[in-house]
Amino acid sequence: MVDKLLKLKREKKAVILAHNYQRPEVQDLADYVGDSIELCLKAKNERDAEIILFAAVDFMAESAAVLNPDKKVLLPSPGARCPMAQMLTVEEVRRWRKKYPEAPVVLYVNTLASAKAECDVCCTSANAVKIVE
Repeated sequence: MVDKLLKLKREKKAVILAHNYQRPEVQDLADYVGDSIELCLKAKNERDAEIILFAAVDFMAESAAVLNPDKKVLLPSPGARCPMAQMLTVEEVRRWRKKYPEAPVVLYVNTLASAKAECDVCCTSANAVKIVE
């Protein structure tokens, strides 16, 4: 099965990205293993691939798709959701923006694309303080 997968990957010009929370056997087949930001940047810089297979959760695949509009991004488990990313809805962002129209909206990068589309800037845990200041 591994040989078949690798052959198909070559034929389809695909790159496999696996989150570091994935099982070892999935990571072993991946071209890149890392955290959400790291993998999205790898996807963005991957020039030869036509397909990005993202072994991760929904918001990571969404981010890769936004950064790579010319590539097909696949999520092998469409039901793979991040509970934290699901906590903030686009409606909630809009409510806060309406309530505080002068305040910039800063969202953590691990949110759904629909919510990120409504914010002014995204941050990571590493740069949150700098972004807010």
